[in-house]
Amino acid sequence: MVQMYTILGRQVGSHYLAMGTLSALFGGSFLALSGGSKPALPATPPINASSSDEENFVKKFLEEQDSGKKGAAKH
Repeated sequence: MVQMYTILGRQVGSHYLAMGTLSALFGGSFLALSGGSKPALPATPPINASSSDEENFVKKFLEEQDSGKKGAAKH
């Protein structure tokens, strides 16, 4: 009832060939599209300040901007 093919000296049914082809297609697509792991990015870029006062000012400014974004996102 099933078409049989001789592969490497053995009789293989067409339905096994179809299942193998579909498995290879979908499995290969999944592996190709899943991609690799992404490297972890630092939370913020380094602050290259010439003095500690300047560094504190920049940090405070960034904190104020972040809190402003969170407040605007609630609306």
